[in-house]
Amino acid sequence: MAPSPAQAPGPSTGHPSHPGAPSPGTGAGAVRSGDLPALHDTLVCVALPALTISPRHGQLTGTGLEGVFLGGRRLLSRCVLRVAGREPVSLHGRRAAADRADFVAVLRAPGDTGPDPGLRVERSREADGTERITLRSSALRSLRVPVELALGTDLADLGAVAGGRPGPELAASVHGTGLRWAHEDGTAVTIAADPPPSDALAAAGLLRWEAELAPGDRCVLTLRIRSEHSRRRQNPGTGRPGGHVLADAVAEGDDPRLGPLLRSSVDDLRALLQRDPAHPADVHLAAGVPWRCGPVTAEALWAARMALPLGTRLAVTTLRALGRTQRDGSGPESGLIPGPLRDAGPLLPPRCTGVEATLAFPVVLAEARRWGLTEQDLAELLPVAERCLDWLRGAVDADGFVPDPWPAGPARAETQAHAHRAAVLGADLLDACGRPGGDAWREWARALRERFRRRFWLDDPSGGRPVLARTPDGRPLPHLGGWAAHLLDTGLTAAGRQAPGLLDKGQTERLARLFAAPALDSGWGLRGLGEKEPGYNPFGHRSGAVRVHETAVAVAGLAAAGHEDEAASLLRGVLDAAEAFDHRLPEMYAGERRTAGAFPVPHPAACRPAAVAAAAGVQLLTAVLGVRPDVPGRTVALHPLRSAPLGEVRLSGLRVAGEPFAGRVGRLGLGMVEEAAPGLQLGV
Repeated sequence: MAPSPAQAPGPSTGHPSHPGAPSPGTGAGAVRSGDLPALHDTLVCVALPALTISPRHGQLTGTGLEGVFLGGRRLLSRCVLRVAGREPVSLHGRRAAADRADFVAVLRAPGDTGPDPGLRVERSREADGTERITLRSSALRSLRVPVELALGTDLADLGAVAGGRPGPELAASVHGTGLRWAHEDGTAVTIAADPPPSDALAAAGLLRWEAELAPGDRCVLTLRIRSEHSRRRQNPGTGRPGGHVLADAVAEGDDPRLGPLLRSSVDDLRALLQRDPAHPADVHLAAGVPWRCGPVTAEALWAARMALPLGTRLAVTTLRALGRTQRDGSGPESGLIPGPLRDAGPLLPPRCTGVEATLAFPVVLAEARRWGLTEQDLAELLPVAERCLDWLRGAVDADGFVPDPWPAGPARAETQAHAHRAAVLGADLLDACGRPGGDAWREWARALRERFRRRFWLDDPSGGRPVLARTPDGRPLPHLGGWAAHLLDTGLTAAGRQAPGLLDKGQTERLARLFAAPALDSGWGLRGLGEKEPGYNPFGHRSGAVRVHETAVAVAGLAAAGHEDEAASLLRGVLDAAEAFDHRLPEMYAGERRTAGAFPVPHPAACRPAAVAAAAGVQLLTAVLGVRPDVPGRTVALHPLRSAPLGEVRLSGLRVAGEPFAGRVGRLGLGMVEEAAPGLQLGV
């Protein structure tokens, strides 16, 4: 398999990892986060390992990140179309699908003197670089129009392009029906044109045609790109993953935005699928395009968890990929799944994604079992989950909390939530598989709850608040932000019930009120850090920006805890933001306060698509229905939002027990299962 499409760290990387983990900031593709070019106004089309980044006018000029990329290499940086010696006037550019962008431009026909354009130019560019150019004539006479494409490439790595170090354009040679460029490292790329050009000028990188157009006629040119180096290295079994990995779910209802959001979310998840090069039967999600398309990470696991309503296959293969990286032996790292550090904002040192992945592993496995994981997959993955739990038992500090980064970092509230969830759901796994230790883990979780409520909750006259973290010397950091959503994420246990959480009922109610306050709820979603907190920055990815993943977790957690008004407010805010982003949610956007007539402000370097943001679209809509499966117990329950904040909502094409599942919540807030696997009973 070719190198990963993005070795350059995005805004959440740039720090060395914990001992033994791969560093995201080394190698030819590494760049500083401050160097990242803006992406917010480009059209990114993805079918990994291929992607294209196009400006909205459709012309690839070689500026910034523009181009066609495969495996992290820019195959084409320049593709400028001229018709009759002029560049067409761009009218419209849009993403037609996760892997395709369409562009429309016009120009006056040669010889016309009036203002009306007589030629229409349509371009359709796919993620792999295949481009179809269609010229349509509305002129009243036959035309003979010269058409010219100026092409070029530097064959640069994405990291070098992002850092402003792409290198010079390479010299072209005429090859077949197009052009060829070769790099000194052996990589070569060819562009073939259909129909063949009438003239090819290698020195200028030009292909030329003479298009003859009768009135109402059209002319179609097709370009295809091939990378010789990638073709030699590609494993025959590493084609695009099939649609069987994620179900074709459909959302319908009174709110017309639901269908496009779910459709875009599923399309983006499919576009982000990558095969494990050593195990091509297994796939996982890239964390985000274009910055984080490397090896499997904790983000891929969180996204696979949120996508469980689309089937368990993605969770299984992601767990397998992570399990193969687990530390073995008998040392203190035994059982740890390694991972790089990610920047945690101005208040804390970088957090370790390996700790996240290790604590998430038993949780995702346990919940996948509730959704219908096969016994064979469970038996294969259970030993890895047990080793994760073994690591957790020895990972706590002298106060009984899990530091992050481990072993000498601060104790973060978010990390304790992950640890508590792993213990509770891990106990369920052990019991279900006839393994010892379930009761001991439940007792461990109970003791953690007691410690957490004493040490991580600050009481005050307003009702108190959770603290962000405690430093190694015990000092509390009382800064509130969207991170607290993870305290409401308790996980699913038997009969589809919510597991116990770290907070008691009164603390949960207080947190719900805090989430509803303007300091945290921007009107577009939860800020990563409250507006009144020290260090707040509306564009800070961990210090004020809206992170879609956290808001989706908050909506689901608030709904499960019965705080529907607060859940509905956040839900509507994200749906409004999704509409402004053409229903393709970025990983984050500015946490500026919403005002009348305003739009959410994009983050210039946010990944879009991003795995957790795309999966958040799935979680937000399934939270409206409150789908709670327990396939081992042969039940499935609906706990919808009784206030029906979106009116009637119907989801179909989901998967429970490997079979199609459909449910509906009506305008009165009553849920109804419309389709389910045989033998599943409606739970309560």
